[in-house]
Amino acid sequence: MITSLKIIFTILLAWMIYVVISTSLASNLFTEWDFLGSIPWMRATLWDFYTNAFIIYLWIFYKESSVFLKIVWLLLMFFLGSIASCAYILVELFRLKPSEGLSDLFVKKHA
Repeated sequence: MITSLKIIFTILLAWMIYVVISTSLASNLFTEWDFLGSIPWMRATLWDFYTNAFIIYLWIFYKESSVFLKIVWLLLMFFLGSIASCAYILVELFRLKPSEGLSDLFVKKHA
């Protein structure tokens, strides 16, 4: 199961990096912001995204003991979104010892 999750999250991470880079090359978010911000569904999508990012960050906040890492991951979550969340989960998956499972992934705190 852990190996499957590593593969899935690696694919998701690569896909999100591709989507963000290709979209950035095709369209500049900062020059189109006034138009995009005027669309109600765009505003709803942003609120939805940041709510989910905050929920995932609460899990990261629980797991990490270092204040520095808590701050770094907060910034990464809110600036990189899915890229950061996939990266964090991959880091956590690779931190697991062979004897550890999903419960350790979700619950185990870092010293």
